[in-house]
Amino acid sequence: MLTSLPRLVVAAPATGSGKTTVTTGIIAALARRGLEVSGHKVGPDYIDPGYHALASGRPGRNLDPHLCGPDAMVPLLLHGARGADVAVVEGVMGLFDGKVGTDGFSSTAHVATLTCSPVVLVVDVSRASRSLGAVVHGMATYDDAVDVVGVVLNQVSSPRMVEEVRRAMPLPVLGALPRDADVSAPSRHLGLVPAAERGLAADALDRLAAQVEAHLDLDALLDVARAAPALDGEAWDAGAALEASGARGQRHAGPDGPVAPRTRPVVAVAGGRAFTFRYAETEELLRAAGCEPVAFDPMGDAGLPAGTRGIYLGGGFPEVHAAELTGNAPLRRELAAAVADGVPTVAECAGLLYLADTLDGAPMVGAVPASAAMHERLTLRYPEAVAPHDTLLTRAGERVTGHEFHRTRTDPGHGPVPAWEVDGTAEGFAGPTLHASYLHTHWAGHPQLAARFAEAVRSHDHAHA
Repeated sequence: MLTSLPRLVVAAPATGSGKTTVTTGIIAALARRGLEVSGHKVGPDYIDPGYHALASGRPGRNLDPHLCGPDAMVPLLLHGARGADVAVVEGVMGLFDGKVGTDGFSSTAHVATLTCSPVVLVVDVSRASRSLGAVVHGMATYDDAVDVVGVVLNQVSSPRMVEEVRRAMPLPVLGALPRDADVSAPSRHLGLVPAAERGLAADALDRLAAQVEAHLDLDALLDVARAAPALDGEAWDAGAALEASGARGQRHAGPDGPVAPRTRPVVAVAGGRAFTFRYAETEELLRAAGCEPVAFDPMGDAGLPAGTRGIYLGGGFPEVHAAELTGNAPLRRELAAAVADGVPTVAECAGLLYLADTLDGAPMVGAVPASAAMHERLTLRYPEAVAPHDTLLTRAGERVTGHEFHRTRTDPGHGPVPAWEVDGTAEGFAGPTLHASYLHTHWAGHPQLAARFAEAVRSHDHAHA
């Protein structure tokens, strides 16, 4: 099935060139023209899609061949861009940088090739001028399968500089964004600060959109996107993914049609400023499996949502908000009791830290017998993990792909039943009703995990009906 979707990929020769700023600005500027814009991010990153969502008013989406498989890239792109006029995809690192040791697997170039998407390069001109022409020439000719069609100059200091670089460029220059500290996303120890934590994000976004409208050729960028060929594939569907997963628990409809929301067991999903990291497809899979995800804020809500029968604690920065999390003692007590009572609970990275006894000495939930603390060394890996036992989510010997990105460690690093083995080392805490570890997984790539969790939630709901 051929589907038309105007689209472009925003890439760069190296990380730090300004891809997030330019991508977010393009999305915001096009949205202000009245277009429905779908934002996407190559790789596992959660933070950049938050900025895309702020700019577009739609969920930010990820495209990651490692997490979801190469064959899922077109379906997930079509799903995320359903009803959109144009899709804008932000790349990761340098254009050809992917999973180490794989010759570019999961790189921006890989995703651009899989989705037949034209590429626009963001080039930082703050440290070079004519030499950048050689860099862009190399990028454009390195791989014939990658269609690099234009350049956006970033960090421009003067019109004279723009003309010097423009004359050296082998590709059309589609705009030149001036240096402006007010529209740059601030960094933190793990990267950019999430949009949800920036109080002035909306004001900065308005300024960025105005800068893009003034300095980038939006019509030329739309021409690039509209020249993309039709895609051969169908949009990803959560219900179909569950049915094809082979796991039990895909009862996403009742005998008379879809399950009504009021009859669905509630899955409490951590949100707020401390828990901003989760993939949009996670909640879509849970809904398709007959559950009702309901957000709660561990920093401010006094209790879990009414009727909670399952708990999902995703990623984020609990170490930044440890005092507020500790201060919400009523919720911590209720969560500890729920986990002890066998309420099915999934915790990834930040969720693991929150369930621990302490985080940097601050009391946490105490549902996992471990203490957590910041560490001088960053853990960053893109592994395949093996399930050593049957657990809430897994079956012994099952392999999944995931990613880890954290500066904390737990002591001990695993319980009697580890959640995973990663690079031959046991990690995390698991059992029939709990699965807590540092590993982030994308359930669109492993829908059986969602199906098993939903089945456990429904079983718990029936037992307490």
